[in-house]
Amino acid sequence: MSSSIAAEVLAHTGEAGRAGGDVRSDLHVAFEERSAGGIEIDLRSRVALYYGDQIRQQARDVLQALGVVHAYVGITDEGALPFVIAARIEAAVRRAGLANGKSALPEAVALPEPSAKDRLRRSRLYLPGNEPKYFINAGLHAPDAIILDLEDSVHYAEKDTARLLVRNALRAVDFGAAERMVRINQLPLGLADLEEIVPQAPDVILIPKVETAEQVSDVVGAIESITKRGGMQRPIWLMPILESALGIENAFAIAGASDRIAAITIGLEDYTADLGVAKTASGTETLYARMRLVNAAHAAHVQAIDSVYGDVADSEGLLRWGEAARAMGFEGMGCIHPMQIEVIHRAFAPTMSELEKAAKIVAAYEEAQERGLGVVSLGSKMIDAPVVQRALKLVARAKQVGMVVDDGR
Repeated sequence: MSSSIAAEVLAHTGEAGRAGGDVRSDLHVAFEERSAGGIEIDLRSRVALYYGDQIRQQARDVLQALGVVHAYVGITDEGALPFVIAARIEAAVRRAGLANGKSALPEAVALPEPSAKDRLRRSRLYLPGNEPKYFINAGLHAPDAIILDLEDSVHYAEKDTARLLVRNALRAVDFGAAERMVRINQLPLGLADLEEIVPQAPDVILIPKVETAEQVSDVVGAIESITKRGGMQRPIWLMPILESALGIENAFAIAGASDRIAAITIGLEDYTADLGVAKTASGTETLYARMRLVNAAHAAHVQAIDSVYGDVADSEGLLRWGEAARAMGFEGMGCIHPMQIEVIHRAFAPTMSELEKAAKIVAAYEEAQERGLGVVSLGSKMIDAPVVQRALKLVARAKQVGMVVDDGR
């Protein structure tokens, strides 16, 4: 019998992660602290012949970073990448009541350029925060943003493990051109999420179930405390989610609660539940809430972002919903499956007739500017300043997504 097996098993034990036939890109960790004998690692993996030594060495490195000297660690691997391995071992050690505030962070990839407050946000792809199999290729689907979700898609018993997994993903996964968003939990639990998430420089924090401006202030205060402590300069934007009748009534106060707010959005499932009505494909029951949110967002000079469309198989319905949302003043919406992304992008793109008209208005405006004229005219028509501004924004957005803009000159 090895010395580690002969050693006394202490009271500190913990488990984290998942394994089994339907699990991919994850692993299960069983941790037992022992009184002596060093570290014993029992690894079960289909790739043990090729990567077993690397997995065992990483496990030892993680345990060393967490201050663990004597332990048995049982690992059942289902193809987990290093950032997942680190998160699951750390979660098991923490559940055993150890680590004492220490972390085992994976090697960091280069951060993308900071997000502009008004950047394009047509599509936001939700990724369940405790399912690493969805993280790796998410950027390849080319959404404008990905949302690593710690709230509704994560069982309450797994909030602690998902928090570490999302932290490590922000640090170690390249999401390409997608903006990196995290939906934290409803306050006050969300404040614990921020302690792990903010140091890894997410671009946007989504705050669920916001009903008052004070809730936004609580999040702002926590972010500023964490960033000051870490000497961080990179901007972190906020997107409150309004999901109740009270939240909708307070939409303008919420939208203007902080300069960090880049957009506000709505959660229709929770909103209709709060009203006690059924959510329908037509959306009649939520029209007031959505229009009030759009008006509040524009009044506060932030983006208005629509909810998700829940029927993944109904691409025609999604297209109609997205086109109607754009006509109402929304600038984007959420999506729950990669196949919705392209449809959403089509829905929020200007039509060719809109773009041609806008390009001509912009050309007339630029000509008037060059000639020192204060009045813009197109043919026999005078063009009002708000029309010019709308045309300028539409042309700028079209160029941003690679549409060819022809003003006819």
